[in-house]
Amino acid sequence: MGQGDTLTAGADRQRRALLAAMASMAVGAAGCDRPAPVTGGFTGASHERGHLLRQPAAGAVSAAGRTQVLILGAGIAGLAAARALRQRGIEDFVLLELEDQAGGNSRGTQVQGIACPLAAHYLPVPGDAAREVQELLEELGLRRRVAGRWTYDERHLCHSPQERLYFQGRWQDGLLPLDGVGPHTLAQYRSFAQEVEAASRAAPFALPRASRAPAASHLALDAQTFADWLAARGLLDAHLTWYLDYCCRDDYGVGPSQVSAWAGLHYFAARHGFQPPGSGAVEREAVLTWPEGNGWLAGALARPLGDRVRGGQVVLRVAEQRHGVEVDAYDTARRQRVRWQADRCIVALPAFVAARVVENPPDALRQRAARTRYAPWLVANLHLRAPLHTPRDGSPLAWDNVIYGSTGLGYVVATHQSLNPVPGPTVLTWYLAPGEAQRAQLLAQPWSAWRDRILGELAGPHPELPKLVTQIEVARYGHAMAIPVPGTLALGPLPAGGSRLAFAHADWAGYSIFEEAFTLGHRAGLRA
Repeated sequence: MGQGDTLTAGADRQRRALLAAMASMAVGAAGCDRPAPVTGGFTGASHERGHLLRQPAAGAVSAAGRTQVLILGAGIAGLAAARALRQRGIEDFVLLELEDQAGGNSRGTQVQGIACPLAAHYLPVPGDAAREVQELLEELGLRRRVAGRWTYDERHLCHSPQERLYFQGRWQDGLLPLDGVGPHTLAQYRSFAQEVEAASRAAPFALPRASRAPAASHLALDAQTFADWLAARGLLDAHLTWYLDYCCRDDYGVGPSQVSAWAGLHYFAARHGFQPPGSGAVEREAVLTWPEGNGWLAGALARPLGDRVRGGQVVLRVAEQRHGVEVDAYDTARRQRVRWQADRCIVALPAFVAARVVENPPDALRQRAARTRYAPWLVANLHLRAPLHTPRDGSPLAWDNVIYGSTGLGYVVATHQSLNPVPGPTVLTWYLAPGEAQRAQLLAQPWSAWRDRILGELAGPHPELPKLVTQIEVARYGHAMAIPVPGTLALGPLPAGGSRLAFAHADWAGYSIFEEAFTLGHRAGLRA
């Protein structure tokens, strides 16, 4: 069965679940008021603006601007570059951003007054390799030294319970399938843990990626798919492969058959390893999270910048010249072409966009753009007029809730960090990584189709949910994140650019992670 067939079958199951739940509600609600229709629509990134690059606005320049440093892109890399400039005492800079709001894949929003994510929703507590991220967290008051030890503000660490999985018809703690699995599955879990440990001993995995050239063992892993690597070791248990597929889709947007073995192992080895049952360790590391997800971090980075962040700007042309850099952008609000002059420019754009707009792009940029593939994403925020019901087994609602075998990646609860003792309305943020082949369908499907699919999937473990939902806002990302396919590590480092150009974006790490984007942006701001 192909991916399209799998998605179709999954959608059919979800529709049946939704119809059954609605029929059950209709019987149970005889004589009661029917729930109001679910409202909503599309929100978030504007693919129409991005598509303006296909037919750049022609004609004479009708406005002009001047600044010392021009930053193209106000995602995390661009915001980190701006922060680094300010640390150096440079205040004369402008950021040009395609969307109206800064933050890129870390933006947040609100639905009926409740803050919720538009994309990334957490940041793992950074290790020593992520020194730049640690310094940011210290600056924001999230990390401080107490009695000689680094501690994190517990208000921002994910509250318990953190994760649960709907498996075998009920909820279990953690996301690794455990309830009722046999000895073969448990043995496979232990074998995979040993492989992760062995790979880490061969050469350390770092997050963010080390500045030095990748180790020979990492290049060997990068040359094959994660699925082939697993098959060669006989790691084919259905529960293990489901879990690894979920992890890859969660971080990279596609499964083990498309990401490299280096990327599949990096997910675990760069953090805390893989912890099988009986190891005495928790399944996942501590994470920082907020109601609006990483939008909290993006907002903290963007607020000091004020009107230096210019939204609705489609970058069309970047030309490095003898005495500076010339950039043309289309201002979507004023509907005119703007020409900027700057001493230097930081190109914090996805590789495929940067290669299109930079005149005479360096070879490293051309190669990166030609080889990088992108995963589409969908993020839906569901407003509930009341909390979900507690299951009969009494298991509490967790922050991250995943359904075994579903096409979606589950949902997080936006109000999980709330200290209010009386539960009330909430927002569930549901994620889907449909795969590259579904990019066109992602943008073509009407909102109502996504509404029905989401409610159908969630009605299985939550039959009361369709009656509680009042609004669903759907954000679609056609090119959400770079996929670390085999050969990504071999592409080489950032281009040096000319004397006046610097490059920074998570694409240069090969995958879209906050730590990578922030570190690359910070270093570009120091170089510019």
